[in-house]
Amino acid sequence: MHLPRLSGQLALAFVVGAFAAPPVHAQLPHRDITPAPEVRQLDLVGVSKSVDRTELEASIYTDVTRCRTAVLAFVCRFARFRGFEERHYLNRQELQRDVLRIRVFYYKHGFRETQVDTVVTKLNDKQVAVRFDIQEGPPTIVTALNVSYDSALLSRRQVARLTLIHTGDPLDLYLVDSTRVGFQNELWDQGYADALIDTSTVVDPVTRTANLQFRLVKNHLTTVGDIAISGTDQVATTTVLNSLSFRSGDLYRRSAMLESQRNLYESNLFKLATFEIPPTFDSVKAVNVLLREAPLHEARVGVGFNTVDFIQSDVRFTHYNLFGGARRLDITGAVGNLAAGALDNNKFFHHIREDSSITGDAADFLQPTYQASIDLRQPAFLQRSRNSLSIGAFTQRRAVPAVVIDRGYGGNITYTRTLGLRAPASLTYKFEETRVEAGGPYFCVNFGVCDTTSISALRSHQRLSPVTAQFQVDRSDQPLSPTRGYTARAELETASSYTASDYKYNRAYAEGTFYSRLGSRTNVFAAHMRIGFVRPLGGGGTSIADAVLHPRKRFYAGGSQSVRGYGENQLGPRILTLPVTYLVRAKTITGTPCDVTTNAIRFCDPNTITDTLGNAVGDDKFTSRATGGTSLLEGSVEYRFPLPLLASLTGAVFLDGAAVGERVLDPLGDRAGTLANLVNGTGAITPGFGVRYQSSVGPIRVDVGFNPSRAEDLAVVTEITRNGRTEVIPLDTKKHWSATGNAMGIGSVLNRFTLHLSIGQAY
Repeated sequence: MHLPRLSGQLALAFVVGAFAAPPVHAQLPHRDITPAPEVRQLDLVGVSKSVDRTELEASIYTDVTRCRTAVLAFVCRFARFRGFEERHYLNRQELQRDVLRIRVFYYKHGFRETQVDTVVTKLNDKQVAVRFDIQEGPPTIVTALNVSYDSALLSRRQVARLTLIHTGDPLDLYLVDSTRVGFQNELWDQGYADALIDTSTVVDPVTRTANLQFRLVKNHLTTVGDIAISGTDQVATTTVLNSLSFRSGDLYRRSAMLESQRNLYESNLFKLATFEIPPTFDSVKAVNVLLREAPLHEARVGVGFNTVDFIQSDVRFTHYNLFGGARRLDITGAVGNLAAGALDNNKFFHHIREDSSITGDAADFLQPTYQASIDLRQPAFLQRSRNSLSIGAFTQRRAVPAVVIDRGYGGNITYTRTLGLRAPASLTYKFEETRVEAGGPYFCVNFGVCDTTSISALRSHQRLSPVTAQFQVDRSDQPLSPTRGYTARAELETASSYTASDYKYNRAYAEGTFYSRLGSRTNVFAAHMRIGFVRPLGGGGTSIADAVLHPRKRFYAGGSQSVRGYGENQLGPRILTLPVTYLVRAKTITGTPCDVTTNAIRFCDPNTITDTLGNAVGDDKFTSRATGGTSLLEGSVEYRFPLPLLASLTGAVFLDGAAVGERVLDPLGDRAGTLANLVNGTGAITPGFGVRYQSSVGPIRVDVGFNPSRAEDLAVVTEITRNGRTEVIPLDTKKHWSATGNAMGIGSVLNRFTLHLSIGQAY
């Protein structure tokens, strides 16, 4: 977007241009008289915490030979292979100019008396070490700061927020200019696009003090005049106009320009979308919309395989301008388990266990799985750029071998209204007909229903049809690794007979994140919080689903984006499952041998299981399965900082905590709880540390969380087969079980660490 801007940096740019070369890293190295030695070491001595060392290094031409990527760092340390290194050579002319560049850098940050000297040390015939000796000197301090403004336009709080430089700070010209631009943008967003921000500075070089003043002159209100659109061929002009959040005669606001530009890019109809405003000091602003169209269709087909799902194929087709009007059509499909019958247990492919107790036919798990959906989105719904309407339909058949087959189909409709920049609100109705085929333990764990009659009912077709209202806002400064700002999201969801749902519940959920820079500009403090409640609306219905919650609607904690001291979903209510074969050598609570063929198996004590040698069976033979909770409170704080090894590596220390409960702190229920009630649920606080590698697709993250939890008493479920039917039997006695196992010594400590590898920040 080409917009008029005055910058305080312009004069300094002329200074650098008069004495130095153009931007440092954008030019080719100059030829030197003597062969240029390689720079193997670069030191900047005397740099204090008053400036960012990384920015200072980026401002000079001289650079040191380094490894191309962090992945090859270990190899580069021992092998001088040119293909692994990004080599830099000494240019003595640029070295002289670097002295001026450093002085200008410090001048802009308020240090006007900085002195710089250079030392080049010969390491061998082809390599040198370069050192810059920097004497920063005392800074020029802002002793008086005045902002003159119209209190009818800006509040005192707004002025304080936009003023980035304060009394007692060094006279940082970057902050001065950023403050000026912030004031100008704020007035522009109120319709004063021709507002002037007069900045005056009086510096006393003897006392090294400065008086700084900002004078805000609003001038006249500005409105949008003629709107001219160019660069369209296949896209209609009305489609472009509908994407704009302003019309002729509206106030000319900065936020409207940014929102409109974002709408045009998000339509995927244009490679380029810019606004050009002729620089006139006039109350009416003509807007020229310059566009370059993108392809209107996109298709993709993929084929792959893995050892569990055999051969898979997926296809995606998108039409970005169906019937005009920027209507977007998305058709997606995926098929798995192809050739499963021929590849099952063949070479390295997985063998589907011959277990017909779940579906009645083990071959069902070898049948193709699929997912298909079609979605149509209408932007500018009802001729309003802030409105959109989307409708869709889907069908699926998913399978986890020897565990569950989940079938479903349905549709959805969503109305979305943009309330502000990156602040949409939506209302969604989704109808889904589901059928779950699984063994008894699956329903016992995931649905909380263990009796045979209820399980049989849940295996039939059930409707899951909620209405969801959602609001979210994003005020972070970067999409992949935010350093400042916040995000928030809130959801209210209900399902009942009025929404044609067999599962009936009310659900509320909210989460938020906060980011702030600490100390250096590269150090970031991040905080995250989640809270949620769900309550089934059971009783009075004819379906067993009335009284239970679908596992998708419960709350879980633990994992790479939650409490990192635990595995995925492993913090919260859980039960243990155990194959019946282990109970053959167990005792009952009275000390008699277990009867594993009848309902008397429930009297077995899982703490007395031994192997054939009489040794106690370890906790690893029990499988921990999360059942989820009806309430959640989770919080996390993280401090991110650069590592000295490589510029692309950052470190982090964090503290995560959560409590997942069952009908505690339940504002949706009949009784309101207290915060102490939630602590009575399953909760933990886990510290940890991690490393991030900044890649082009986002940070690649390795986190290690420490699990301080102790052994706990958990319910145990097993199953027996009688008369050709599988029955789920919960044991009467709980198992004293530890997630870290039965290891001793150093092994018990190592077992408490949980490793997570993922892409993207945790929040």
